[in-house]
Amino acid sequence: MTTPVTADLLRGFLDLEETAHGLLPHRLPARARRQIPDAQLAMAESQPSGVRLVFRTRATDIELDTLPTKRVYAGVPPPADGVYDLLADGRLTAQATVPGGNVRVITDMVTQAAELREGPVGTARFTGLPEGDKDIEIWLPHTETTELIALRTDAPVEPVPDRGRRVWLHHGSSISHGSNATHPTGTWTALAAAGGDVDLVNLGFGGGALLDPFTARAMRDTPADLISVKIGINIVNGDVMRLRAFGPAVHGFLDTVREGHPTAPLLVVSPLLCPVQEDTPGPLMPDFTDGTLRFRATGDPAERAAGRLTLTVIRAELARIVAERQADDPHLYHLDGRELYGERDHAEFPLPDGIHPGPEAHHRIAHHFTRFAFGAGGPFAAVTA
Repeated sequence: MTTPVTADLLRGFLDLEETAHGLLPHRLPARARRQIPDAQLAMAESQPSGVRLVFRTRATDIELDTLPTKRVYAGVPPPADGVYDLLADGRLTAQATVPGGNVRVITDMVTQAAELREGPVGTARFTGLPEGDKDIEIWLPHTETTELIALRTDAPVEPVPDRGRRVWLHHGSSISHGSNATHPTGTWTALAAAGGDVDLVNLGFGGGALLDPFTARAMRDTPADLISVKIGINIVNGDVMRLRAFGPAVHGFLDTVREGHPTAPLLVVSPLLCPVQEDTPGPLMPDFTDGTLRFRATGDPAERAAGRLTLTVIRAELARIVAERQADDPHLYHLDGRELYGERDHAEFPLPDGIHPGPEAHHRIAHHFTRFAFGAGGPFAAVTA
């Protein structure tokens, strides 16, 4: 039987767009999307990191027709097809891929110029699932724009009733988006959400954590119980600000979020360790000299005195800003990102391309975040009667 894919069967999105093929989840609302200034963020917000279908059913066979749009870089081997994770009662039970679909070929990594090659709809199939009633979650590929076409099952489907879980709203960069994670529930944000037993709304955007006012307004207007923002890495590697502009921009971003969430726990996370940008300003540039994609910072460290930003500078400024604001905001918290991924973690799990963690490091980051944020006494610890 076929069940229409509707909003009540989806989690982790902020908007749904009806396309010529089906339904396209977005992680920014339409008003914000109209203000996006570049193709990179437009692509990133349409990639459904953290977006999942959620329903209750007795079905043992499930098919999901989708039209994926896959990103490849000209001259670089294409990545593997995105993975669909199926969880039954919270446990990863099956995985599938959808071959084919559209392909967006990035012809210039600096300008993000691209050409679109259209392809066919495909099907993610899950068979032999456990018998009996169960809650099903199908997490969409976190780096493939995914139009939802049809959901077919061999038993009826109904929305999952409210389980009373808290909603965690998070904003960050490509690391929060899930770069280099191999499947959608293997991103550090998804792993931490599972560890904290919360419902994730992930506004992690590859290359797009730039303190944009439209993102702050989207967070302001999104219902949430717990909020975190990971700030800094994209501002440095894009070389988009100087110190004079950075502080007021942080204040403005937090002020806007607080307009909609005046007392929710709000955690500000500074950048994780990234040796290429610790003390060297951006912009960051791709480097293929050894035949694989790596990144290098191209700024002059001497210009820090003139206000050029590095990760070291940003960490100190974020710590200062949070400490200043805490006098009037007792629900505001700070976490040095090196507590999530620092020198010891880097020694064990180095960054494969110089800036993004690999799959093992995503698990390590999630472990540290869960312990700090959701553990006893943490800013997101559950309040018990």
